[in-house]
Amino acid sequence: MAGRSPAPDLVRSIYLLWGHHPNPGRSGLSLSAIVAAGIEVADADGLDAASMRKVAERLGVGTMSLYAHVPGKDDLTALMLDAVYAELYDDDVEAAVRVGDWRDAVRFIAERNWDLYARHPWLLDLRPSRLTVGPHVSRKYETELRPLDGIGLTDVEMDAALTLILSLVDATARARRGSASTRDESGMSDADWWGVVAPVLEQVMTDDDLVVAARVGSAVGSAFDAAQNPAHALAFGLDTILDGIETRIRGRMS
Repeated sequence: MAGRSPAPDLVRSIYLLWGHHPNPGRSGLSLSAIVAAGIEVADADGLDAASMRKVAERLGVGTMSLYAHVPGKDDLTALMLDAVYAELYDDDVEAAVRVGDWRDAVRFIAERNWDLYARHPWLLDLRPSRLTVGPHVSRKYETELRPLDGIGLTDVEMDAALTLILSLVDATARARRGSASTRDESGMSDADWWGVVAPVLEQVMTDDDLVVAARVGSAVGSAFDAAQNPAHALAFGLDTILDGIETRIRGRMS
């Protein structure tokens, strides 16, 4: 027997994201209030905590009353994602283009996304292979493509370049969150940890087969008082990507 087609749910979700939803009832409960409460719960306790029950408790209503506005957790999560994306560029699709040249504009985009992950770490727990496209998701894509438009890339390359840039931001933001979590759980700062570990490593890493690892690891630790520095990795990676894009463009012009 064939399974149920996901198409109706997908169509419903898209309509919901684009504003086709019930008006507030007599209780005054609205979709925007539900989404805001979901974001507040996720910011405080993580994405898993933002269940329909927890959101209802935050709003002081029964769980079933939410279902008149949001069919379920997946739809709520999509609405939360779309809502926080509205924070990126003040709803101004030209925002990134106005920041210097295209390289400066791309750095601006990376910084905005990096900061958004800091405000809403639960975004790092979203791993959708097919993003439900809402209005702010669409505006984000439009805004972030604009600086890459007309510089010499094809449309497919523009999408790939943006994907590469945002993947770097995601990876380094994930590393930043991991470092913060380790500090909180261990009660030890990165500098304190390195102060304990570095002298021991100098004693035990004497194998000639590890000479490069020992040298580079020591250099990183001396530079950052830590085993890694996600902000530095972001800056270095971004410069490398931008240099690569620029080289590709110049190669076509020669």
